[in-house]
Amino acid sequence: MVDAQGIRIGVDVGGTNTDAILMQGSSVRVAMKVPTSEDIGSGVVAAAKAVMDRANVLAQDVGQVMIGTTQFTNAFIERKHLVPVAVIRIALPATKSILPFTDWPSEFSKTIGTNIFLVHGGHEFDGRMITELREDEIVTVAEQINKLGIKAIAITSIFSAIDNSMEEQAAAIIRRECPSAKITLSNEIGRLGLIERENATIMNASLSTFVEEVVGGFRTALKKLKIDAPLFVSQNDGTLMSEKYVGRYPVLTFASGPTNSMRGAANLTSKEEAIVIDIGGTTTDVGVLASGFPRESSIPVDIGGVRTNFRMPDILSIGLGGGSIVREDEDGEITIGPDSVGYRLTDDALVFGGDILTTTDIAVAAGHCKLGDPERVSHLASDLIVRAEDKIHEMIESAVDRMKTNKNDTTVILVGGGSVLVSRDLKGTSEVVIPENFGVANAIGAAIAQVGGEVDRIYSYADLGREEAMKSAKQEAQDACVDAGACAKTLKVVDVEEIPLSYLPGGAVRLRVKVVGELLEAVLA
Repeated sequence: MVDAQGIRIGVDVGGTNTDAILMQGSSVRVAMKVPTSEDIGSGVVAAAKAVMDRANVLAQDVGQVMIGTTQFTNAFIERKHLVPVAVIRIALPATKSILPFTDWPSEFSKTIGTNIFLVHGGHEFDGRMITELREDEIVTVAEQINKLGIKAIAITSIFSAIDNSMEEQAAAIIRRECPSAKITLSNEIGRLGLIERENATIMNASLSTFVEEVVGGFRTALKKLKIDAPLFVSQNDGTLMSEKYVGRYPVLTFASGPTNSMRGAANLTSKEEAIVIDIGGTTTDVGVLASGFPRESSIPVDIGGVRTNFRMPDILSIGLGGGSIVREDEDGEITIGPDSVGYRLTDDALVFGGDILTTTDIAVAAGHCKLGDPERVSHLASDLIVRAEDKIHEMIESAVDRMKTNKNDTTVILVGGGSVLVSRDLKGTSEVVIPENFGVANAIGAAIAQVGGEVDRIYSYADLGREEAMKSAKQEAQDACVDAGACAKTLKVVDVEEIPLSYLPGGAVRLRVKVVGELLEAVLA
């Protein structure tokens, strides 16, 4: 038997492949790819079993399992697995002119519904109370929610980033009146901006049942493998969260796939400042490493047609991957994607006996990789191959240029199984690094991730003073980090952003503090 200390499995479920790695300490012992199955759980079982068998590791040897998944993102974008949500906004007599669900795609009304309840309360931008929260109103709302049979509830109070007390009070009343309710509070999800924060809260609440199915499915998969180890799920800031935590905040997994790849790239190259290009089967995701973590987006993000403002990495995605379909129009113009054969690459691509020309076929025909049967693409015209390669590099170079913040050449790290599509230097780069195990950087990113906690709140320096406000923000971020599964003795503040808000009175300052720590189970092992 192998010493269980330090042995962990990282799994990242992608659209084409499910990548898995088995690590001991900081070393990758085994890395493998298996095709993603329609039943995600069986794909996780197959991937984890494959690396365990190759490494000759028994189930009891595994100390932790980390999984990255796009299931929650896909569920919301595809309008599947969502549940009806009761939306409580604490703001009257303000905000009546713009109701919840404003500007949402109409299809969501069939799943999430339009169950809106406006009640009195909330605060002004300077912390002054608009009106008091009325318990009788909340009780009446709870009675109506019970009659509707809705279990998922989203509570938003105006300017709760300054004072979240009314959201907490309303939640306490709802829990008393609706004991089985699953409640999401906006101050725990989104940032400044009522509508975007409310949208993020509704989004999280709509996934409250599906997250139980998914996490339960992951746990069932581990039971099939007889693995009795802590399970963690990747967040979109490059850190991990426990089963309990992901059950409360499924939206924090959105865009965790590209984030895992970026963290894996940083680990594989020891570079903390670079542009990471993750080329998968369907898309290429381009992001920026800053201090070893993904640069966060500073603007609201549109997800499935809904504008939100919760924490998201600054990622540019283009329709280019190993399964992207290559076409030549009547004028001889080459187009690539955005459609892809996805997980059917090994069935549909020419080199595997299919009848669809993909970018993988181009790479094989050009001699850049050995996959399938090269003879099946030997008939492709050399001119077509050259023009397709030019198009591939042009698309990537354009994406890199859009993500740069200055005109200087920059280091680029290539990861993902589709990295074989890049066969030459890229314009605007000082170097292109393709590290060992580049194809499973996403799974490595999941396996090496620490636990994170963050606070983004407005404080009054006039009332608290800078030192006390900073202390309060750091403590709140540390508490969130421990709540997510970190060991309190290993906590470290990795980012502090202090933004004075000149248009607000009282020396108002927006503080964003991020804390990371090691997994509690890893420290205790």
